[in-house]
Amino acid sequence: MGRINTDEFVYYSLHQDQNGRHENVTFLDNKRKKPSHTKKRLVIGLIVMLAFLAAAGVLVWFFTSKTLHQKSIQNLEWNFSKGPGTRVFTGHLRLANVNYSEQLEDPNSQQFADLADNLQEVLHNTFENDVFLSKYYNQSVVSGFSEGVLVYYWSRFDIPVTELEIISQFTDERIISVLRGSIRAEGNQRTRELFITDITALRADPRLVINPRTEDCFSHLEAVSTPQTFTSPGFPKKYPAHARCQWQIRAPKRATILVKFLVFNVLDDCSNDFVSFYDSLSPEESKAITEKCGQRPPSNPLEVVSSSNLMSINLVSDSGREKPGFSAMYMFVPLITANQCGGRLTNKSGSFHSPHYPSFYPNSVDCKWTIEVPANMKIQLRFTMFRMKEPKVDVKVCHKDYVEVLGTKYCGEKSLLALSSQNNTLEVTFHSDESYTDKGFRATYVAYDPVNPCPNQFACASGFCIAKQLHCDGWNDCGDRSDEEQCKCDHEQFSCANGRCKPLYWVCDSVNDCGDGSDEKDCGCEESEWRCSDGMCILKTLMCDGKKDCLDGSDESNCITESSRRINVCTDYTFKCKSGECVHKINAECDLTNDCSDGSDEEGCMCGTRPYKHNRIVGGQNADIGEWPWQVSLHFMTNGHVCGASILSKTWLLSAAHCFQTTSPEYVNLIPDNWRAYSGLRTQYSEENVQMRNIKRIITHPEYNDMTNDYDIALLELNEPLLFTNTIYPICLPDSTHVFPAGLSCWVTGWGMLREGGNTAPILQKAEVKVINDTICDTVTEGQVTSRMLCSGFLAGGVDACQGDSGGPLVCREESGKWFQAGIVSWGEGCARRNKPGVYTRVTKLRDWIREESGV
Repeated sequence: MGRINTDEFVYYSLHQDQNGRHENVTFLDNKRKKPSHTKKRLVIGLIVMLAFLAAAGVLVWFFTSKTLHQKSIQNLEWNFSKGPGTRVFTGHLRLANVNYSEQLEDPNSQQFADLADNLQEVLHNTFENDVFLSKYYNQSVVSGFSEGVLVYYWSRFDIPVTELEIISQFTDERIISVLRGSIRAEGNQRTRELFITDITALRADPRLVINPRTEDCFSHLEAVSTPQTFTSPGFPKKYPAHARCQWQIRAPKRATILVKFLVFNVLDDCSNDFVSFYDSLSPEESKAITEKCGQRPPSNPLEVVSSSNLMSINLVSDSGREKPGFSAMYMFVPLITANQCGGRLTNKSGSFHSPHYPSFYPNSVDCKWTIEVPANMKIQLRFTMFRMKEPKVDVKVCHKDYVEVLGTKYCGEKSLLALSSQNNTLEVTFHSDESYTDKGFRATYVAYDPVNPCPNQFACASGFCIAKQLHCDGWNDCGDRSDEEQCKCDHEQFSCANGRCKPLYWVCDSVNDCGDGSDEKDCGCEESEWRCSDGMCILKTLMCDGKKDCLDGSDESNCITESSRRINVCTDYTFKCKSGECVHKINAECDLTNDCSDGSDEEGCMCGTRPYKHNRIVGGQNADIGEWPWQVSLHFMTNGHVCGASILSKTWLLSAAHCFQTTSPEYVNLIPDNWRAYSGLRTQYSEENVQMRNIKRIITHPEYNDMTNDYDIALLELNEPLLFTNTIYPICLPDSTHVFPAGLSCWVTGWGMLREGGNTAPILQKAEVKVINDTICDTVTEGQVTSRMLCSGFLAGGVDACQGDSGGPLVCREESGKWFQAGIVSWGEGCARRNKPGVYTRVTKLRDWIREESGV
């Protein structure tokens, strides 16, 4: 592999197959253009004469504008990615008759420079010679070479803001057309030809293209069979603002590249700060693997695999709010082939997964698994993890990446996917196209007897078995809803038009529980009436009168009238700014919008976010690390976990008063020294990254009634401030005017009993529940609730909070992405009993007391 003689690069040939004919065409270089001697003498004379006339002016212009020009170029380089008039196109050229050398992989080598400069000149001349594009052309850069010889390049055009109406004319097709238009047929000088057999051009994000010969933040890495590491600039501190970094990784032939992030902490704003991955040395959309931002927990690290022996990774930071960045290891792994992917499974039970799971599966892979069990049996197939999401893909069609079973394609993200075979064999196929990948899937299967698939249980259509009492209970326990079809409803249930049964209390609660809307049909109010959020009807004249006529206060929650604007009327249901101004908007606080002229509605909003990104209360499941960073475990003396609490600030926790009130003489619950608060805890038996604090003061509400559980709220002051981390962070407290409407999905967490009368959970549990309107809440509890209580839970039973979760938070997510605490786990009859939801202390009703006692 000798050095390439760039003097021979006189013109460049492109082979095209047009109309079935093979055409040999070439780029013309300036070296091929030979004007006549007469024209040459005239041109020289004219140039000499004009040179003297222009010299003085040129020198004056040069020295007066050089500094300004350099500054403008520098500013342009920093800001072009934000400019609406910048268009960048990237792609590759394939060169023939060139011996490939490893020196071409090093941007600092002379061989790279010689070939890159020559090709850049060709691209430059091509666009400069185009009448239209030459007006806006900025530069072309060769960013890399790979075996083939494949040349990666990009070209940039800048359109002034005064001419943005023409920007639609800058298309992939036009760029390719111009490149081909500059090609001329040639029939001689074959010995000096350099053939171009392929050319692509696609629009790219300007922030993702760099010049490897001038950029400081560029690295060329060689993957080997053992792990090596690289980090973002500044790690573990912070990556710089306006970073444009690229890592090009290569591996041997017949190998792919695995990159695993040991730490990944990039601002959770993918429009400004992100890391992107490509199966190419240029950011071609058709070769995109994925794009990520945010922070990953240790339990769910980011792992990406290429589909070839090339990968490029880009870091972009534009937010001005820099994070630590990342630390990653990389190595090569064998290329997945059709023979190595899929297979024949003949055991009665087993599992299989997408290639490289739990890492991202590679592009351009096809796999097929054939499951075969004894002839008298059928197959239950269940996907325990399924994530194949891709931008702009209709999950009803699944035309890109998919899993196909029984003639149906599945893609997107599915929390529960269960299927059953028609006989003793089942084929499962997996396909990934050339761009964008995801985590993939993991599936389990088991053979079952179709004659008696579920002894003493209910058999789902998929073949899975559930407890008989879950049949026709209003909840989709099978996953395919077969347990809720053609049900005979009892006197406590409503019969939906589609044959499903739902609790009678769910009728006309403004939530489509049946799925066909039949439980909400004919629920309207009279023409002179207005319907509250909880379904209650009131006279329209009572709306926005400053009084709570609806039980949930919805008649006063969004009152904007000309008179209220004019005189700034404040009610119990309008957000009051520090200036005295009132905002007539539902849930104005911490919604990322300044509604108050003094901005006070957005003060104190460093709360309610989960630093980590995330992909057993009865019916619940284990929480992930850092998933609920405001959750606290309260330990009493040597008894271990007794109650839950939530973090309000560095020194204040919120819990339930009944945790600290008892008539038993051996428990002195109100003595702070008897309690310990554990923050950042997930497993009761592990204190890794956990902060333990002693309690300085316990404040229970003075009107707490241990008979009725009214005013069941307590504040705990810590003796030492908490240090906020990825797993320890405060929850947002709602304003007293905040509305949590009926039907809103919320989450309850804790280490309570997994079942009634059972043991407490060693791992933090989570369960999704929904807010129940006040009318139903009062009916179900037979009038035991007060205005300082709210109900939440699935009335069919199976998911709720048990005794050990007392004092823990009920939290709900707003559209802004912030989490707010709606309730405190207070009381309930038993645990997850049918039609007996959990009762919670209503935080909004006691917001002023919290502020007065703690200052939070």
